[in-house]
Amino acid sequence: MDDQTLWSNVGGRGLKILLFGANGQVGWELQRSLSPLGELVALDRHSTELCGDLTDLDGIQDTVRRFGPDVIVNAAAYTAVDKAEGDSETAQIVNAAAPGVLASAAAKAGAWLVHYSTDYVFDGSGTKPWAEGDPTGPLNVYGKTKLEGEQRIARLCAKHLIFRTSWVYAARGGNFAKTMLRLASERETLQVINDQFGAPTGADLLADVTAHTIAHVLERHDDAGLYHLAAGGETTWFDYAKYVIDQSIRRQAAPKIIVKKINPVATSAFPTAAQRPHNSRLNSTKLEQIFGLTLPPWQQGVSRMLAETQ
Repeated sequence: MDDQTLWSNVGGRGLKILLFGANGQVGWELQRSLSPLGELVALDRHSTELCGDLTDLDGIQDTVRRFGPDVIVNAAAYTAVDKAEGDSETAQIVNAAAPGVLASAAAKAGAWLVHYSTDYVFDGSGTKPWAEGDPTGPLNVYGKTKLEGEQRIARLCAKHLIFRTSWVYAARGGNFAKTMLRLASERETLQVINDQFGAPTGADLLADVTAHTIAHVLERHDDAGLYHLAAGGETTWFDYAKYVIDQSIRRQAAPKIIVKKINPVATSAFPTAAQRPHNSRLNSTKLEQIFGLTLPPWQQGVSRMLAETQ
């Protein structure tokens, strides 16, 4: 893909924004939400004029130096959780080393760095939503490398925003809801995990909050730091699946659904290479209070996504 440049001005102040991971779920939405803030150059790993490949550490450092951004937004990551168990070297480069390089380059350029992390930095124990200051304890390679990325950014770049989120979905591309609807049209019985808890969080919500917080910290530098950012409420994959199927039937948007029974099962029913946390709840109170936001319930975003894709 050729490098994408979007131009606009707000109040006569045109920020220079450099976005990595442009074609991922969050990156795609960020291209929309960030464009009103100024000059946006959106890169993915196939970009040519500037390097957007996070495995090329010298290349991304050179990209920052050449472009001279005011804000860097890193929406790229190694997110293949199970694959990372056998490919830890690549996961470490993309999720830990590259954010560190971007942090160092941002500090030299005097730029802000916005980065996305995950609930997988925690061990998934208990039932209480995780707060930013809670002890970490990742269970798998993905979580360990994402935590290291956070730590490198915090150490190397004072002007940073790190957003931990969970259960991210988007209308564009594949997602859990679409998978459940497909399976519900093929099978009369489904088995869905019912002992993992979290909040499905839309990529569009993440992107809109990102744009809001960038505008905020440009005026209030002291609000830099680490924040939890997830939709309101909580659910399990089982209840999430039931909600999606029920909504689709109610809206008469899925006439081919044949499923008659959805059985709740334990995580152990679906063995995976990487261990998953049972408790992915995130407490977003700090973000809401500092930035004056109210994060909507997860059902609101999921319902909107279903309306857009059916």
